[in-house]
Amino acid sequence: MRELTYYVAVSLDGFIAGPGGEFDFFLAEGDHRDTINERFNQTIPTQINEALGIPTDGELFDTVLMGWNTYAVGLPTVPSPYRHLRQVVFTSRTPDPVDGVEFTDRDPVEVVCELKSEPGKGIWLCGGGALAAALAEEIDRLVLKINPVLAGAGIPLFGERRYAPKALARTATTAFESGVVLAEYERAA
Repeated sequence: MRELTYYVAVSLDGFIAGPGGEFDFFLAEGDHRDTINERFNQTIPTQINEALGIPTDGELFDTVLMGWNTYAVGLPTVPSPYRHLRQVVFTSRTPDPVDGVEFTDRDPVEVVCELKSEPGKGIWLCGGGALAAALAEEIDRLVLKINPVLAGAGIPLFGERRYAPKALARTATTAFESGVVLAEYERAA
């Protein structure tokens, strides 16, 4: 069965973006960049991968899930940010069709359960916090790029959840000189 991985950058105080959706306070340079980008090359937008000559193939993911606000970051310039992956955007809007992007207003849990039952590689939850909260019980792996910054306010890693606490088991931690820590967890047995 396919796994859902929530892979995201986060501040020390638990925010994935600022109050206006900004994320420019996350470190783009440093000794962490090449190591993380090599391992998670499929999570780099296709246009950037092509410009830098980074391959878009890989064994981790073949599908990316986004909430509308995460998807809209690239609009109108980049209407299909991850052309190398199947892109599913959860929204209550009725956007114009975009090649390679599936817009849905269906229940995210139902969609993820269907995706998990299909053959394929992993599923990447790109964001945002409200979608992560809705899918919390379906997340199999959590990979955090913890940045050495206090955002103070913004979009939390998980929005409001209606569920009891969920235990995760740490599988790896890599600390970089830049201050970024890559922390990996999986669903506890």
